Amino acid sequence: MQQQCCTKTFGRRFFLLHPFFYFICYMKTASIKELKEELTHRSREELVEYCLRLGKFKKDNKELLTYLLFNAGDEPGFIASVKNGMDELFTQVNTSNIYFAKKSIRKIVRTADRFIRYCDTASVEAELRIFLCEKIKALNMDFSKSQVMQNIYDGQLKKINKVIASMHEDLQYDFSRQLKRL
Repeated sequence: MQQQCCTKTFGRRFFLLHPFFYFICYMKTASIKELKEELTHRSREELVEYCLRLGKFKKDNKELLTYLLFNAGDEPGFIASVKNGMDELFTQVNTSNIYFAKKSIRKIVRTADRFIRYCDTASVEAELRIFLCEKIKALNMDFSKSQVMQNIYDGQLKKINKVIASMHEDLQYDFSRQLKRL
């Protein structure tokens, strides 16, 4: 018996959809526990193949694999490279217009958030966010003209305070001194 394919209309385009397509779209995603359990039963070669396939799909996956394989053991080097990248992005900020500056700063914040997500260390997060705030202050722009710019800056300060609160007392003291300079 032959299965029927269905036709869907999207605007002026017609797409021929195979029934298997519906299985893929509505497939239930496994939980982390289930994935971990299943991965323990796989061979080393299969795991390497899975990692390489993950790296092909999204830039974020490839960046995470790069961090885990090459930078996870050298956190100071990773922090320095991220700071250098952020420095380069801050040199490209157009400060002649608040609108363009706001767009550039949002892009830099997204980039910083992406790199912070890769390392789970609170001290790295605090250091990068403090550096970000220092660079925003160094732009010498009047934030009172833009409530959005003030909100971006205040949001970073809130995140820094939250991270510092979760640290050891000695680290809290060191980072809170840096935060007071802001």
